[in-house]
Amino acid sequence: MTKVLIVTNDYPPRSGGIQSFVHALAVRLPADGVVVYAPAWAGAAEFDASLPFPVIRHPGSLMLPVPSVRDRAVALLREHGCDTVLFGAAAPLGLLAGSLRRAGARRIVALTHGHEAGWAALPGARWLFRRIGADVDVLTYLAEYFRLRLARALTPEAAARMVRLAPGVDPAGFRPGSGGSEVRKRLGIDPDRPVVVCVSRMVPRKGQDMLIRAWPRVLARHGTGGGQASPLLMLVSDGPYRSKLERLAARLGVADSVLFTGPVGWDELPSYYDAGNIFAMPCRTRRGGLDVEGLGIVYLEASATGLPVVGGDSGGAPDAILDGETGYVVPGRDPAAVAARLSDLLADPAGAAAMGDNGRAWVEREWTWDLVAERLQSILGSR
Repeated sequence: MTKVLIVTNDYPPRSGGIQSFVHALAVRLPADGVVVYAPAWAGAAEFDASLPFPVIRHPGSLMLPVPSVRDRAVALLREHGCDTVLFGAAAPLGLLAGSLRRAGARRIVALTHGHEAGWAALPGARWLFRRIGADVDVLTYLAEYFRLRLARALTPEAAARMVRLAPGVDPAGFRPGSGGSEVRKRLGIDPDRPVVVCVSRMVPRKGQDMLIRAWPRVLARHGTGGGQASPLLMLVSDGPYRSKLERLAARLGVADSVLFTGPVGWDELPSYYDAGNIFAMPCRTRRGGLDVEGLGIVYLEASATGLPVVGGDSGGAPDAILDGETGYVVPGRDPAAVAARLSDLLADPAGAAAMGDNGRAWVEREWTWDLVAERLQSILGSR
């Protein structure tokens, strides 16, 4: 039986998309066939105690490809009889691949996300990324956008070994009727009020500022009148950009119709999606292509919940939207375009609901974790 050592900086209880992705892969491997080596975070002991496989914690909050981390990874490989290594993110820990190969690893796979595109573009980091690609058996990629960018930095042989592996969604958890009415009641939102929801960490790339800049145009078209409640923009999560977003909403005079919920626990997320009528996150690429959206699993979670989505055109985000069928892709720096798509969906609830139905069907057909687990098993060579 294949036994996998997962070496990763990104793992719960620290929150984030990569952390959730790597954990979701780990729990879908046979419990007696996986060992995780990850940094320590507050709450790690309690989290790890709930898992059916061992998690060995590095004493600090960051693992780098230095001798101490290398030696610990080699020791764990041998102690647990692992023959396969999965790096939760190729850069930088993938630089340990050669040492683990010499220690007995038969197969080595490294996941890529969004930040490796920056490594592939910068001269010094590009050389290191090329070395990682040469030392592992498989580099995965999220979307075609990233395959093309990463391949330019790799040897032809390494580029030919790349395989697509994107996150999945649990349609049993993210579904219509997953608690949205209770969230609305708790937050004091009228059951009939249209809600545009954005679930994402508050950093510039995610585009919450474009939603707020678009909001005066949306309200001008759909403000209170004719017996209908004006729409609400609900921003879920937190982050370093929040205070700037709050000031922007106040300056534009829309603070009364923009709700900041603050951070929400993972178990509560489906209900917050379900509290919305439309999902929107107009992400954009920044810093000359170094800060780019990997895929945008939030679009698929929203689709699974039956919501039409409005997403930005950054990186792999368009791969998570069937433009014109499950929602719309918009330029992430154009608040007028964002406002136009939101206004169209608000004006046509039946059409918006049909897009949500299309999205739900698409997730069930192509984006479930069961399908992702099958692909992972194939990549690891265990089936």
